[in-house]
Amino acid sequence: MAEMEVGELDGVIMATIIPDQPVPSAASDLARHLGVPGALAFDLNAACSGWLYALEVGRAFIRSGTAGKLLVVTAELLSRITNPKDHATAFLFGDGAGAAILTDDENGHRLSRMALSGDARHFEAIQRMGGGARMPMPGAEGDLEHFYLSMDGPTVFKQAVKAFGDIIESTLKRHGLTTDDVDWIVPHQANERILRAVSKRVGIPYDRFVMTISKYGNTSAASVSMALGWAAEEGILSEGDKIVFCSVGAGLTYAGGLLTW
Repeated sequence: MAEMEVGELDGVIMATIIPDQPVPSAASDLARHLGVPGALAFDLNAACSGWLYALEVGRAFIRSGTAGKLLVVTAELLSRITNPKDHATAFLFGDGAGAAILTDDENGHRLSRMALSGDARHFEAIQRMGGGARMPMPGAEGDLEHFYLSMDGPTVFKQAVKAFGDIIESTLKRHGLTTDDVDWIVPHQANERILRAVSKRVGIPYDRFVMTISKYGNTSAASVSMALGWAAEEGILSEGDKIVFCSVGAGLTYAGGLLTW
């Protein structure tokens, strides 16, 4: 889609919460498989906000001259860390991936600065406790409960509705836009109840929210990229459309910004 050769890439930034292995990075492995082993490569974990965080890091790299052409990719296999016995969360999550090429080419879509923030007071609202230095993998007979994703649903709902609303409103204010100027909201696909509540809160009709959760589930960092890719493939985006990204992820992490198609 970008009409370029893979050898032109200067770097690979991967957003994921579940890389194939802890070390080296999944981005390095991907660079190797793509045939650009000399490219800068690293992983980034901002949970569901990961792809938007990675876009902003990549944008800053290009603006600073660190790189000229970057692959910003996300891949999640949440089926590997979802507890099938946890009926409150198991049905929510899915597997998926998406990618974009960032360049300083004026002929492409225009990505404005992402606003990144968070609220670490709710660190424990969404987490996977096991698998790190604090709680290494258990033996064959060990308890796997802490190696699955867990979520405090009521806290996440309350914080997500407020945060999504704040992200959208601050993005509009930053760019001098009104709700009527927005053609599409492409949000993290948290769940439909949350995003319907956000629609009412910000006064933007729900039919302007690009929704793919019924197709793919909540795919964490991959969800915004997949929703944008689906919208492009379906042909619903037109030149000049103002698209607002927004996401809330474990941490909690917040991200949002503007893309002009």
